[in-house]
Amino acid sequence: MKVLFVLTSHDQLGNTGEKTGFWIEEFAAPYYTFSDSGAQVVLASPAGGQPPIDPKSALPDFQTDSTRRFDNDEELQAKLSTTIKLAEVSADDFDAIFYPGGHGPLWDLTNDQHSISLIEAFATQGKPVSAVCHAPSVLLNAKSVSGEPFINGRAVTGFTNTEEAAVALTDVVPFLLEDALVEKGGKYSKGEDWGPYCVKDDLLITGQNPASSQAVAEAVLSLLK
Repeated sequence: MKVLFVLTSHDQLGNTGEKTGFWIEEFAAPYYTFSDSGAQVVLASPAGGQPPIDPKSALPDFQTDSTRRFDNDEELQAKLSTTIKLAEVSADDFDAIFYPGGHGPLWDLTNDQHSISLIEAFATQGKPVSAVCHAPSVLLNAKSVSGEPFINGRAVTGFTNTEEAAVALTDVVPFLLEDALVEKGGKYSKGEDWGPYCVKDDLLITGQNPASSQAVAEAVLSLLK
């Protein structure tokens, strides 16, 4: 099993002057879920190299067993600092693709042509496509073979409008993910704010928030096995 993780390269939180990036829990929990099951995980990002980590995701309130394991995992930290460029990646070489969230993907991966082409290729090849929290934004501009929006008519979830309001970023993000998924024809559903919620539609698997990240990885693993 070989799984491609695609991380954001975007580190600016709109015009706030604050930093963003990917959310540690949404990377670490799925990474260990896959690697502990024997999968080889390859890390990529638009710019290559070290992807930015959202500094808020390192705060004490957001620590889990997986983030603490990451903090002590020098080998994984070194691997993370040398992500390969998305442009150099082919879907042919992998069995599944996974996108960790954080606010970063809203700005770069949503419109990244290499990412969009990868998603379309994985789907065409009948391989799982998965994303958690804000990362389902990467699906918005992908198309199906027929030219329709990839998520049109598909069950999806992602960070909710009320969760965005709770972190006071409704007016900072370039768009509200819940609304954008609906506008593209997605059959959007959600669980309680901050609770684990994972949606599976054939080979498309999405999770609502950080608490959903491990469930998404486990759902992908079940397909691969």
